[in-house]
Amino acid sequence: MATSGVSISEELRTALDGPWREVRQRARAVLHDDRLFGDPSLDLKAARARVLDQMGLVSSFGWVEPGFRHPDGTPGDAGAVVTALEMLAYTDLSLWVKSGVQWGLFGGAVENLGTERHREYLDELIPLRLLGCFAMTETGHGSDVANLETTATYDPATREFVVHSPTPSARKDYIGGAAEHARMAAVFAQLITGGQSQGVHCFLVPIRDEAGGDLPGVTTSDCGYKGGLPGVDNGRILFDQVRIPRENLLNRYADVAEDGTYSSEIENPSRRFFTTLGTLVRGRVSVGGAAAAAARVALSIAVRYGEQRRQFADPDTGEETVLMDYRSHQRRLLPLVARSYALAFAQNDLVYRMHLVQTGQETDPRARRALENRAAGLKVAQTRFATAAIQECREACGGAGYLTENRLVTLKADTDVFVTFEGDNTVLTQLVAKDLLTAYADEVRDLDALGWVKFAATMARDVVRERSGVRQMIQRLRDRGDDTVDEGDLSRRSIQLQLFADREDYLVRTAGHRLRARAKETGPFEAFNNAQDHILAAGSAHIERLVLEAFIDGIAGIEDPEARALADTVCDLFVYSTIEQHQAWYIMHRFMSVERAKSVRRGVNELVDRLRPQALTLIEGLGVPEGLLRAAMLG
Repeated sequence: MATSGVSISEELRTALDGPWREVRQRARAVLHDDRLFGDPSLDLKAARARVLDQMGLVSSFGWVEPGFRHPDGTPGDAGAVVTALEMLAYTDLSLWVKSGVQWGLFGGAVENLGTERHREYLDELIPLRLLGCFAMTETGHGSDVANLETTATYDPATREFVVHSPTPSARKDYIGGAAEHARMAAVFAQLITGGQSQGVHCFLVPIRDEAGGDLPGVTTSDCGYKGGLPGVDNGRILFDQVRIPRENLLNRYADVAEDGTYSSEIENPSRRFFTTLGTLVRGRVSVGGAAAAAARVALSIAVRYGEQRRQFADPDTGEETVLMDYRSHQRRLLPLVARSYALAFAQNDLVYRMHLVQTGQETDPRARRALENRAAGLKVAQTRFATAAIQECREACGGAGYLTENRLVTLKADTDVFVTFEGDNTVLTQLVAKDLLTAYADEVRDLDALGWVKFAATMARDVVRERSGVRQMIQRLRDRGDDTVDEGDLSRRSIQLQLFADREDYLVRTAGHRLRARAKETGPFEAFNNAQDHILAAGSAHIERLVLEAFIDGIAGIEDPEARALADTVCDLFVYSTIEQHQAWYIMHRFMSVERAKSVRRGVNELVDRLRPQALTLIEGLGVPEGLLRAAMLG
């Protein structure tokens, strides 16, 4: 029991619930409804119908409307709606995705890219009187949004846009809602007026009548069975000279006058394009959050199962041993629990930053750009984590984990696509790294003569350290072979953060120099392609450093000393297990001695042993109510 009289697990849950903890608590109170959970035995048609009914139930909770701008122009509570809908990942991910498409992507496009003339659509889509979809991805272009092939050509004679799919590869593909339910699509297309393309813009295009039939010029088809998410009706859309009113252009950042004149307050086409996409960051933030939430469900199931399942007798006592008492089981699950805590704190920080930007409380363009990069990086970290963690949980539960009734295989199947949609993870990591390299290039470019001397000296010092092994010698002197976690200097947060930052800094700087040297010989594209592995490593290192910083900041908000001490130990495990994953790199680049690498491995063992008695406390702290787990093997 914590000193406040509240249990340690409750203290941890309160910290992890973040700025919108009351929203999470209200959600927990209604999520026990059986109607919110999926039924794996249903066929596609029935599963889709069930999710549509579930959305009606969610709509009645009153979560959605406060997230949109009020009729008087007052910003909505962006953070609250993202947080509330994230909680649906505890019940049915098909429901979460379908809700995200309707209110996050389709609704978000209308609100963030439209103007007052589009308010009527918001009034219809919020209560589900108008079902929509988000038609960006094409068969031929997914991540490369700037080169989408769908066209929207303005006809001044009729004051209409003509939306058209000029090639088979221009077909809108994998679009949630397009197969059955959506009656309107937010379509991203190349805007053409006066014979000139103005780049990608978003248009509202009706695709079905109220009876569900395709409208003239629109051909929809069904993607059919997928690896998961059976309740989401993913489909394809082709347009054949479909005419829509001029007013259906979402015109917040650009408009076309009746005579066809194009205008925009953002003169630079590239900046206009990225501003348009940047306003849709809420979707990327939400995907990462839902993936991490699904992983929390899986870890809650696997650790609880590990606490009750026994296997092999202890020769000293004759009693069979609980799975969680095995070091191998502790090592496979507890570091994942630690990373789950780290990512939860990072998500809270991200949602708060998004809320400030989208409600107009933060207007600095640099903050908006930083938000977009952080959202991209955390989406990568969380979806990759979910894929790995859920699989580990499935294996940790043996044959029982493979049964659908225990949810793990369904969670695995449903989250698998998360690494792809709202941005392919490799592309997003590259985006993060490019931003780092650009900032680094600007820093180097702006150096004066004295700055160049200091910079050259820093680089030379690194070269000397690498060639001479001085850095390793220093660490050998620091490291004693018998140090415990508490005795070694790696127990200090400053040292931990420095190791993460050193790796990021080294990878960014050496990638920058590699690109610069190679570009002179081969040109920029070949140089970038040749260094892509290096660039992706730099992006990943940056993401890990941001997550650690968020974890440290999150712990600082825990007032109860017992809960904070436990959270500190969990943070240590996150650090040690992350460094262990990269220990070959640290040794190879002489940031770590062999002795320290051995102490890191011992440290992971020591930390999982220390946390073993608190395993259930940590799981309860993750905040997934036991009644929502719905795994038959837990009894």
